[in-house]
Amino acid sequence: MAFATRHFVRAASSTAATAAAKKLIVKHVTVVGGGLMGAGIAQVAAASGHTVVLVDQSDEILKKSTKGIEESLKRVTKKKFADKPEAGAEFIEKTLKNLTTNTDAVAVVHSTDLVIEAIVENQEIKNELFKRLDKFAPEHTIFASNTSSLQITQLANSTTRQDRFGGLHFFNPVPMMKLVEVIKTPMTSQKTFESLMDFSKAVGKSPVSCKSCRSLDWRASAGAHL
Repeated sequence: MAFATRHFVRAASSTAATAAAKKLIVKHVTVVGGGLMGAGIAQVAAASGHTVVLVDQSDEILKKSTKGIEESLKRVTKKKFADKPEAGAEFIEKTLKNLTTNTDAVAVVHSTDLVIEAIVENQEIKNELFKRLDKFAPEHTIFASNTSSLQITQLANSTTRQDRFGGLHFFNPVPMMKLVEVIKTPMTSQKTFESLMDFSKAVGKSPVSCKSCRSLDWRASAGAHL
């Protein structure tokens, strides 16, 4: 009986360890920042079947963002569904159904798998945002920044989830550019890194691994050739 009990405990521990090691499959995404980059990221995530909440400071900004996404989707469908206008209209409708907006990031992160920050390039403001959201987001939630100029490690240090923090640097215009840089810090877990790589592929991008800053010239050249 004792042997059976020990065997059960070992099996349960092994199962738990296996589950813990599994990559997170991102289904629900919160994008903070309704500017050109944030709206573009929200668009490609929603278009690929993810449930997306786009967050910014005011309804006015979000209305402008949504209008921009709708116009961008129309341009995409003209090429993608040139001979099938009905399919194009259905694609736009499904994408917009996957997208909602909100002015309160704290209110929506409780059910998200991935937070992507795309706000102003200001270290202090970004740190404050991540620090605040860290208190309300679930333990499994991954945080990512779209920054192109700030150190991801410094942003991660504003939270208690350094192992679930990385960089996701998209290129403008997001719906058209295939390249995405996935930045792994020394603290980013392999599981988190792989989840970010998988998410990038799921939204139709070609992710490349980055551990240090690359020059803007390199980025522009790489983006143009993908």
